[in-house]
Amino acid sequence: MPPDYRIAEAAALLGVSDDTVRRWIDAGRLAASRESGGPAVVDGVQLARLATELRDPPEPGTTPSSARNRLTGIVTRVVRDTVMAQVELQAGPFRLVSLMSREAADELGLEPGVRAVATVKATQVSVDVP
Repeated sequence: MPPDYRIAEAAALLGVSDDTVRRWIDAGRLAASRESGGPAVVDGVQLARLATELRDPPEPGTTPSSARNRLTGIVTRVVRDTVMAQVELQAGPFRLVSLMSREAADELGLEPGVRAVATVKATQVSVDVP
């Protein structure tokens, strides 16, 4: 079962402010629940759905470059076959897709709504200056 996220965690995963998440909750764009007076939490599957809606890439030159090598995000989709798995991760405005063994995806418990960290290692890195 995917976890619930506190508002600050949800905001960090989506790359927005806590206040933005609260406004989305108030507007009905994102549902939140509260158990016995505790902090408000957002369902991981709903958070993954919203992350997918928000994944439009930023305008060129509007984000700093160069990107960091570890991107924390939320799993938005997992497609498994008998041997391999395709995992989509939304890290703020960035959509990452990873191919891995099904065994690895199963061992990590990857499914929509789960927080994950993508580590990127590349033999070529492009650096942009606005």
